[in-house]
Amino acid sequence: SHIYKKNHDVTKTWKAKTEQLLRVDDHDFTMRPAFGGPAIPVGVDVQVESLDSISEVDMDFTMTLYLRHYWKDERLSFPSTTNKSMTFDGRLVKKIWVPDVFFVHSKRSFIHDTTTDNIMLRVFPDGHVLYSMRITVTAMCNMDFSRFPLDSQTCSLELESYAYTDEDLMLYWKNGNESLKTDEKISLSQFLIQKFHTTSRLAFYSSTGWYNRLYINFTLRRHIFFFLLQTYFPATLMVMLSWVSFWIDRRAVPARVSLGITTVLTMSTIITGVNASMPRVSYIKAVDIYLWVSFVFVFLSVLEYAAVNYLTTVQERKERKPRERLPCMCGIPHSKTMMLDGNYSESDANSLAGYTRNQMVPEEEKQEKMVVHLAMSNESNSSRKKGLKGHVGLRIIQNTHAIDKYSRLIFPGTYIFFNLVYWSVFS
Repeated sequence: SHIYKKNHDVTKTWKAKTEQLLRVDDHDFTMRPAFGGPAIPVGVDVQVESLDSISEVDMDFTMTLYLRHYWKDERLSFPSTTNKSMTFDGRLVKKIWVPDVFFVHSKRSFIHDTTTDNIMLRVFPDGHVLYSMRITVTAMCNMDFSRFPLDSQTCSLELESYAYTDEDLMLYWKNGNESLKTDEKISLSQFLIQKFHTTSRLAFYSSTGWYNRLYINFTLRRHIFFFLLQTYFPATLMVMLSWVSFWIDRRAVPARVSLGITTVLTMSTIITGVNASMPRVSYIKAVDIYLWVSFVFVFLSVLEYAAVNYLTTVQERKERKPRERLPCMCGIPHSKTMMLDGNYSESDANSLAGYTRNQMVPEEEKQEKMVVHLAMSNESNSSRKKGLKGHVGLRIIQNTHAIDKYSRLIFPGTYIFFNLVYWSVFS
């Protein structure tokens, strides 16, 4: 009991002392300080805790920050021998005047309330006030995707008084650019935060007047490596895969047609996947240029084979007409037809036993022709053995159309030139 009396709880009488010191009930705090006089200056500083997300589809960003206001209200001054300030939570804020700062173009915002409202009020003996809040705000950011994904975006969080014009309240950055501080650990998955800076200007509303507006500007540069892996490399590989058809035999219709259709469908899937995660803007993006040019290359490879197949058919028809005009060999005896065709052999000669004597060739003449035929057969067999190694290559050359030969050079060369121009312009 002796200890309790020595260290008694002073908060039991603190309510009377607080009302006496701050004189909250003696003043009308619905009016701003120094009402009727010059505009009250309100300094602002911000500490950015995190950039939570950047949404391209919704064109907004979410930021968590500490927002602090500084002003002087002589109605809250109190005598103090130690010149120490008094700190309060959000309950006193509802009883005094505080600046009505809001976020322009904000979509959603809230003051954190775990475990209690994250509000701090600090009053100094001379009447200076520090008012701090922890806020998460989602605000609009007008983004330009004309260079996406090789783009940089500049977003702004704007602060302004809702009711008081510049004649009643003057918002300003308390320490200039030093008024904005950021956590060193702030990072985003798709963006590199290049810089934060502050600006201020006047905003005019036709019905109410001029207002001081503060800007928190930050510049973001998009990481390109993710899009290289997910978009550019697959598109390039599909274009290169479509060139394989130029080396396939022109008569292999299923192989070349299926390869062309597969690459076209794959390119369509890539284009659809990229546009699904983007807003429906009415202008062309940098990635659209690359993907659609790649799609055109793949589509042209399909048309190239259509042209090759058509020209091959026309050429075969032209070669077939002279053969059809040759005289018919139907009336020639079977033995002579076989000798002209170069297929006469001794087994064939024996098979002629069933023919009439008039149709048979004399023995001496048959022997002479047999000798000639055997000589020609031996010569052709030796030439086949010599040209066996180059037979496959000769067939490929004969089955390659001139358009395929030119396409093997024109398509890769043109696509490489396009890539050089594209990356030099947008990078």
